Amino acid sequence: MNDEILKVALLQLLPAASLKGNLEKGFDACVRAKKLGADIALFPEMWSSGYCIPEDICELKNLAIAEDSDFVCEFQMLAKKLEMAIGVTFLEKCEPLPKNTIMLFDRHGKLALKYSKVHTCDFSDEARLSAGEDFYVADVETGIGNVKIGSMICFDREFPESARILMLKGAELVLAPNACPMEINRLAALRTRAYENMLAVATCNYPVGQPDCNGHSSIFDGVAWIRNEAGVRDMCVLETPGEEGIYIGEIDMKMLREYRASEVMGNAYRHPKKYKAITECGIEEPFVRADYRN
Repeated sequence: MNDEILKVALLQLLPAASLKGNLEKGFDACVRAKKLGADIALFPEMWSSGYCIPEDICELKNLAIAEDSDFVCEFQMLAKKLEMAIGVTFLEKCEPLPKNTIMLFDRHGKLALKYSKVHTCDFSDEARLSAGEDFYVADVETGIGNVKIGSMICFDREFPESARILMLKGAELVLAPNACPMEINRLAALRTRAYENMLAVATCNYPVGQPDCNGHSSIFDGVAWIRNEAGVRDMCVLETPGEEGIYIGEIDMKMLREYRASEVMGNAYRHPKKYKAITECGIEEPFVRADYRN
């Protein structure tokens, strides 16, 4: 029996009409996920507000909540009670503008990871948000032991640098909250991030019924082939339908770790000194974004 099977619950839920409603619905979903055997439960992007980003800046700031708010702390306590890691997402109160944030609590309720979206969608409503500054990886205690976990959020996946940095920092699993239509091209991007970095990527989206969303949350486990076995394997171990639900996917961490130790992707044959066009060239802002700071 393999005791290194990590079970990830993707909470593909429609948001309620209020912060209190999202707390209650999310709380119930986590309890149900634990009953289904989950080691980690992941919410879609900015669950606290249901990915609502008001145009009015005062309204936006009033909708944002602090990292030590009752909403966040309730999920922290629930993680400890259930002995299950929980990745809760929220519109974080920050200056000059709120951030799109995930906080991951381990099975003891300890904060393991906090990440704010670096590649905010500045061509759209997220121009009214502040961006994160870096990507982080943490050892997270789960029901099967420690797993090195990082995060990227939605549009971050379109930039190979996001997952690459997480891989270089040791990530085995990337948690990716999401709020957009997951179609063949976006799913292919997630598959590619998993393939080229030899890591698992778990994405939780909103279901059909949430504007501009369609479900199709997914898990790619990062293992493209097994040495000494013919052919290749499908890294997609879970792709959900469009409907609301709690979906459990399994990642064989033993298989992934053995693959990472012996295969050619990831950091094995990189030539960083030859990437000067990426690492040394000065890059100016591609456009002037609207100033919502005052």
